[in-house]
Amino acid sequence: MVLKKTKKKIYILFVILIIALLIAFRVPEKVLKIIYPLKYDNYVETYSEKYNVDKYLIYAIIKAESNFDNHAVSSKEAKGLMQLMKSTAKDISKKLELNIQDDEIENRLLDPEFNINLGTKYISILLEKYNSVELALIAYNAGSGNVDTWLENGTLKSDGSNVEEVPYKETNSYVRKILRDYDIYKNLYN
Repeated sequence: MVLKKTKKKIYILFVILIIALLIAFRVPEKVLKIIYPLKYDNYVETYSEKYNVDKYLIYAIIKAESNFDNHAVSSKEAKGLMQLMKSTAKDISKKLELNIQDDEIENRLLDPEFNINLGTKYISILLEKYNSVELALIAYNAGSGNVDTWLENGTLKSDGSNVEEVPYKETNSYVRKILRDYDIYKNLYN
């Protein structure tokens, strides 16, 4: 198990190094657009506009969560492009008044349009609640309850400027990765 985690860490560091080198050496835009694609753009554009979320943030979340694999399932059973948990999907479906049966939700999470609709709505709720991209991303990964606790006890600042203080190592790395990819998407496609 430890060996598997070590290999995964080495792989992630290798990928980050390659991306950094590509950017540092001014890799042709075509290559960067292969690494940072705009897949599922019809759904991303539709729902990011509908819920007033920057589409490049959605692309960065999808890249980090599933690398655009709509069949992705995490070890914690988060599913689809934006890696939604069944409980989160149920809550968002109710907010959107979609009237979907509980047993149907889990299967629908692998549908790109359904997943992007719910995931984009969810991040829009978090952005509205925290008024900070950083805090919204932390909540997306670690949960709002944890973010609320960390804000209350001073672990996190209300503007999200101290992401490096997130107590969960995985969430800390996750947020930094998405923020990096978000900047890359904005610079590459704007």
